[in-house]
Amino acid sequence: MTPLAVLCRKIRLLVLDVDGVLTQGHLMPAVASNGTTHSEAKWFHVRDGLALRVWQDAGGEVAVITGRGGDLVEARCKELGITRLIQGANPKTPAFLRLLAETNTPPEAVCAMGDDLADVPLLDQVGLGVAVADACLDARRAAKITTRLGGGFGAVREVVELIMRERGTWPAA
Repeated sequence: MTPLAVLCRKIRLLVLDVDGVLTQGHLMPAVASNGTTHSEAKWFHVRDGLALRVWQDAGGEVAVITGRGGDLVEARCKELGITRLIQGANPKTPAFLRLLAETNTPPEAVCAMGDDLADVPLLDQVGLGVAVADACLDARRAAKITTRLGGGFGAVREVVELIMRERGTWPAA
């Protein structure tokens, strides 16, 4: 068994960032007709969503820890059945430690995905730290693996599929 397969078999919880992981990291303010900014537009990849559903259907857990947040993030998590959403986490480590305690999950059973400096402490602490392809240098250095795909372009799907294929649990076509 490869070292990666050993790591993948331990993973029970995926911890995801939003901006730059579930999305491309672009923020587009939506402007009302009176000129006031009232929300943001974000683009989520449907394959990431499908993979998260497959992961959850197989018994895996998902949590989102983001330094930003908003109604759109909450709606996307609700749509995907993600009940563990922590918004406005700056820094992320205290929220992550609370999450581990609440879920009774050891750090080595966690796969965390990140793209920027705020994610580096989590990538360092978990069993499988993953940086997306377009992550900053520090995140890529802290991660055990880096995806081929960038954030918002199916990187989450890539990782979920990798973990589940290494475990032999990815569904047959």
